[in-house]
This record gives sequence, structure tokens and C-alpha cells, in this order.
Amino acid sequence: MGEWMHGLPVVWMAIVVFLATYLVTGCIYALVIAAAKGERARAFKAVSPGMLPPLGIIFGLFVAFLASQAWSDLDRAQAAVTHEASALRGALLLIGSFPGEPEARMKRLIRLQIEQAVTQEWPAMSRHRATLTMVPPPLAEALQLTFALEPRTDGQVAAQREIVVALGNALDARRQRIIVSESGVNWVKWTSVILQAICAMVAIALVHSDNRVAAAIAMGLFATGVAVSIVLVVSHSGPFSGEISVGPDLLLQVLPRAP
Repeated sequence: MGEWMHGLPVVWMAIVVFLATYLVTGCIYALVIAAAKGERARAFKAVSPGMLPPLGIIFGLFVAFLASQAWSDLDRAQAAVTHEASALRGALLLIGSFPGEPEARMKRLIRLQIEQAVTQEWPAMSRHRATLTMVPPPLAEALQLTFALEPRTDGQVAAQREIVVALGNALDARRQRIIVSESGVNWVKWTSVILQAICAMVAIALVHSDNRVAAAIAMGLFATGVAVSIVLVVSHSGPFSGEISVGPDLLLQVLPRAP
């Protein structure tokens, strides 16, 4: 699905999907009923109703696979942001062992990193355009600052070591969320699901071609199920885009106050 679809609120997304699904269903119904005359009507009735359960099961399996991928990506994105926020919070707490200029500079760098993540990286991730081509300057400078510290006590030595670990974890978590932001349901999978749904609706129309009311009811019910399934997957298929997505709230919670 296009970026414009992910950017819609869930209500409008549902309206678009339901209208498109019912429109396609109506076209299939009209074409089959119009063609069900004479010899073609007898051929349509010869289609076995036993085709319907396998077609429905295959469609259900396709939807289950897509939903599993979408929810897995969402969970991975949430875990990456949680780990990043925890790592940055740990670095902020540990830098307190070096009061004065080092502490103030570290807090400034982490604040700058979080602000850049919120204002630059999140919009890029929502459009699947975030890359790993460069290390974020604030975190790189924070690592350099940590290596340049001159610990004088055993506690400061341990704190310096743990700050390096925390910043490394923050970098790794950032890489993970950018990687997850590139994932999504590709066009091949969507095409397979839509074609499978169309095949099932055509089969329903053929089986009930001698009874227009029964055909309309059966196709309407199946079309509703198809639309609900598509809305469910689309609304969750962008880990960092759309109304149901992972936001930078956790990072903002650990944002150091400006001096």
C-alpha cells in the first residue's frame, strides 16, 4: 500500500478500503449475473460449492501471515525504542559521576540526539527513507567525550566503562529501529491477497448465479470480511507511520532539561 494510505487516520482508511472492496464486489456481481444466461448459466451452476471452503481458507492463511509480520515488526520497533531510551537514560545517570563540564556537555549531546531523532529521523522512518549511512554526530561526540574522561577513582573508572556500554547500546538500538522502519508488506504479498479474495468472490458469484439475492448476500458478507482484514493489516503494517505506530514518547521522557 502507498504512503498516503498509511498516513490516513484509521477511520478514513477504513472508509477507503470498504468503499473500494464493495465497488470491486459490485462489479464482479454485475458481470457474473449479466453473463449468467443460457448455456453460460448452466456452466456457472456446474461449479462445485466445494471450491468455496478451500478458497476461503487460503485467503485466511494469507491474511494471518501478513498480520503476523505486521505485528512482529511493531513489537520489534517498540523494543528498539525502549532499549534506546533505557540506554540513554543509563548514560545520563552515570555521567553524574563526572560533575561539572563533562556532565553538562554529555546532557547537551544526548538532548541534541533525542531532538534530532524526533524531528528528523522519525519523519524519515515514517516515509521509509531513514538510512544507516552515517553515525549520528551527537552520539559519536558523546562517545569521544566519554573516552576523553580522566577518571580519578575506581567508581569513575566503572562509570566510564558503563557509559561506553550504554552509548553503544543506544547506537545499536537506533540501528535496529531504522532497520525495522524499512520493513513492510511488499506489493507481491498484497497482490496475492487481493487476487485470492477476487477468486473467492468470483466463485461465490458463480455458485449462486441462479439466485441474485443469495449471491448479493454471500458476496456482501465475504467482502466485509475482506475489508476488515485489509484494514487490520494496513493499519499495523507501518511500524513508524500511521495512527497506530511507535512514536518517540519514550525518548522524550528521558530528554534532559535545557540548562
